[in-house]
Amino acid sequence: MKKALFFVAAFALALVFASCRVVVVEGHEHPAYLHALSDLRTARAYIDKMTDSDTIAQEEIDATASIDKAIGEIKKAAIEDGKNVNARASVDANLDRQGRFQKAIELLKSARRDVNKEEDNAGAEGLKKRALNHINNAINILAQHFRVLYPTIKLDIEL
Repeated sequence: MKKALFFVAAFALALVFASCRVVVVEGHEHPAYLHALSDLRTARAYIDKMTDSDTIAQEEIDATASIDKAIGEIKKAAIEDGKNVNARASVDANLDRQGRFQKAIELLKSARRDVNKEEDNAGAEGLKKRALNHINNAINILAQHFRVLYPTIKLDIEL
């Protein structure tokens, strides 16, 4: 009798477990994080000294530091979302210094748009705001420096 009761209980328990749905909860998705990281890394590469004749101004060092901080914040948020943060992009080494600056600013603007998309993970909101501040700082530093180096060239840094 005890054996039969044990089997009935085990069978009932098995039915309960079998009827339960297993729901795998993925991390919050923010598909633009990876694109923003790629843009920031590529912008950083365009700012870096690419030839022996290039000199690096303090503004470029400051902008690079801001980009590095933005990358750090976005990586934290992307890792929270379970994203692979190791993607890399290549740069056009044939661009002159002016072209590299323009491309870097264009990429920073793109990263800003990507990071500024709606965030569904409340925990990442602070990371997002800090990343945006760093990106905006890098854009402003580069834009001011660009205007000094190339005063006749119009530069749009708005969204």
